[in-house]
Amino acid sequence: MREICLDTETTGFAVKEGDRIIEIGCVELSDHGITDRNFHTYLNPERKMEADVIEVHKITNEMLVDKPKFEDKADEFIDFVKGARLIIHNAAFDEGFLDAELEKIGKPKLRDLGCEIVDSLEIARSVYPQMHNNLDALCKRLNIDTSQREREGHGALLDAELLAQVYLVLKQQQTSFDMDAASVASVARHESVSVGELPVIRASEEDLSEHERVLEMVRKSAKGPALYDIDETEFAQKRTEEQKELDEKAAKMMSLLEKL
Repeated sequence: MREICLDTETTGFAVKEGDRIIEIGCVELSDHGITDRNFHTYLNPERKMEADVIEVHKITNEMLVDKPKFEDKADEFIDFVKGARLIIHNAAFDEGFLDAELEKIGKPKLRDLGCEIVDSLEIARSVYPQMHNNLDALCKRLNIDTSQREREGHGALLDAELLAQVYLVLKQQQTSFDMDAASVASVARHESVSVGELPVIRASEEDLSEHERVLEMVRKSAKGPALYDIDETEFAQKRTEEQKELDEKAAKMMSLLEKL
């Protein structure tokens, strides 16, 4: 099945409130990497964008005045993605917008076009649990160059190309992780297999900083130390003391009941 990394830019975040797509970017993948086939278009959303949205992707209302409407590019888009596996980061967002645009003009939704939707965010969460897994964080973690994105802002084609690089690494790491997990499971069943070294995923400075911020919130809420602040020996001792107090209270209760 063909694999395509896809991204969109929109006028806002609420498709149910009338927000529209203003840019679609798709890049095709092969077994060896990114091919030279892509689909890219800007679209006239027929509505104005707010300044805070423009700040994110740097696409202004004036830039879109003379651009085609979605219905003008729909058949070309469908021809490119039909029957393909679509890799989308936070797929529900882009799929929801694309399905809404297709539905408006009486076209089948993505899944009805034979597309399989793969959420690369879910893959990232399985490979890097309890870590930030937005596209920026993943690119930084995997040493993928984002200098153009930092200069020019978000763009659907650029983000699709970055996602393609991230996805190829994630897919490789997930395969390695699944193979290691299978080996461990086999050992648990007393089968004779060779277990490779499991991958060690280390927290970044950003992740450690976020972890400390959450712990500080816990400390303030508890008006005392968080669980992670307590030494294991000290924690075991506290649990023993608490259990002793509970046992003494239970003994007193039993003694009172016996006197009734």
